[in-house]
Amino acid sequence: MDDISYFESRTGKLKCTSGKAYNFVTDIRNFERFAPKGSINKWNAEKESCSFTVSMIGTVSFRLTEKVEFKKVVFCGNALDKNDFSLVLNLSGKETQPAEVKLLLSADLSPVMKMMASKPISQFLEMLINEMENFKDWEITKE
Repeated sequence: MDDISYFESRTGKLKCTSGKAYNFVTDIRNFERFAPKGSINKWNAEKESCSFTVSMIGTVSFRLTEKVEFKKVVFCGNALDKNDFSLVLNLSGKETQPAEVKLLLSADLSPVMKMMASKPISQFLEMLINEMENFKDWEITKE
């Protein structure tokens, strides 16, 4: 029987307000800009959904499922054709000051998969936080 496993990032400090970050991440077409070069292939995105391939994992797809203006964005998806997951971006900060973000990932993993995936998932969350902290073009969105 599979169980839900939870993974949490550290809190990252962004170079934009929570409003700009929210507007940017609620358009999934912008997410490709957070991926390190060469880490994903076959990127296909619309405003609220995307799919791509990652070596050793295969096809990953996710969609925007919930948003709370300037505070929270939730994506739900599937990897390995059988592992459902959700990724929550919690934004905080004053309207005129740089925002902070914390990522929460939950996934339906068997105990064996959890043991194998814990380190790569933690590394993924750290990489994503680093990319978001270093990102500067929050106002340049895809259209």
